[in-house]
Amino acid sequence: MSDLLVRAARGERTERPPVWLMRQAGRYIPEYRDIRERYTFKEAIKTPEVAERITLLPWELFEPDGLVMFSDILTVLEPLGFDYRIESGVGPVVSNPVTGPDDVPAEAGDVASDIDYVGKLLERLRESVGDRTSIIGFAGGPYTLASYVVGDEPTSRKPIRRFRANHPEAFRDLLEAFTGVVEEYVAYQVERGADVVQVFDTWAGVLTPDDYREFVLPLHRRIFDAIDVPSIVFVRHPGGKLDLLAESGADVVGLDWTVDMADARAELGETPVQGNLDPSYLLGDPEFVRRKTREVIEKAGDSGHVLNLGHGIDRTTPVENAKVFVETAKEVER
Repeated sequence: MSDLLVRAARGERTERPPVWLMRQAGRYIPEYRDIRERYTFKEAIKTPEVAERITLLPWELFEPDGLVMFSDILTVLEPLGFDYRIESGVGPVVSNPVTGPDDVPAEAGDVASDIDYVGKLLERLRESVGDRTSIIGFAGGPYTLASYVVGDEPTSRKPIRRFRANHPEAFRDLLEAFTGVVEEYVAYQVERGADVVQVFDTWAGVLTPDDYREFVLPLHRRIFDAIDVPSIVFVRHPGGKLDLLAESGADVVGLDWTVDMADARAELGETPVQGNLDPSYLLGDPEFVRRKTREVIEKAGDSGHVLNLGHGIDRTTPVENAKVFVETAKEVER
């Protein structure tokens, strides 16, 4: 197997940094937009042959060192009985949100049967690419998932914070419900062929360090204990919590672009990191992309670094610039 990504995630010195992009099979690729004209987002992720085709688009364009399955963090809402849709320009909309303690789900369905299309996708990807690249699975973290199902205005994160203040026990119960499902889900992904798993608890960055330590850190540890392949934790705006993220049980701490790579490496010591080019830099000219990418690589050092963006790739990014980003990593010789 091409294990460059796996080795870097374990903290090993690698001959060059492995590279992939968050949201790499997305709307910046013309063929993706063509496919989405024929399928809604949920239809695309729930149809394994369509999801496979979308996942493979970046591989055909620039062969990254990891293929992240085309799916969504909200798939785990289904075993808990939530109904959701994705509205263009709005994002996720949950039709039966949690508005009070009585709405917190008491039990969950079976992940392997309720989200079996994800397992089928991973199996198809393994058959398609064999050992030529690492297959990346992922899941949402409990705080981020909870933030989407509580109340309205999900992008402000205010409803979930209000819910925590007014219903602290129900808040814990909701995080617990998501944690149980995510534990099962990540183990299922590994069983079906994922070589690496990333947990996106993106919105946990809005928490104070004390709240993260009390409410979320123990749950992250449970989730990462359920993953027996290299794992990555990603929290947007993690400043002030890097040391706590290193205690989460994840093998790799993902860094967004607001964190200086050299400072993070100094603070985290031997803990491997992922990131963290500002996605907006890919909107510049190719030479600018190449220069800024090299700066990240140099700051990160020779071991324990997975090159990535500091967040998802922007939909207006030229495909050529995404290719330059990947090729810059492949040009490194150590």
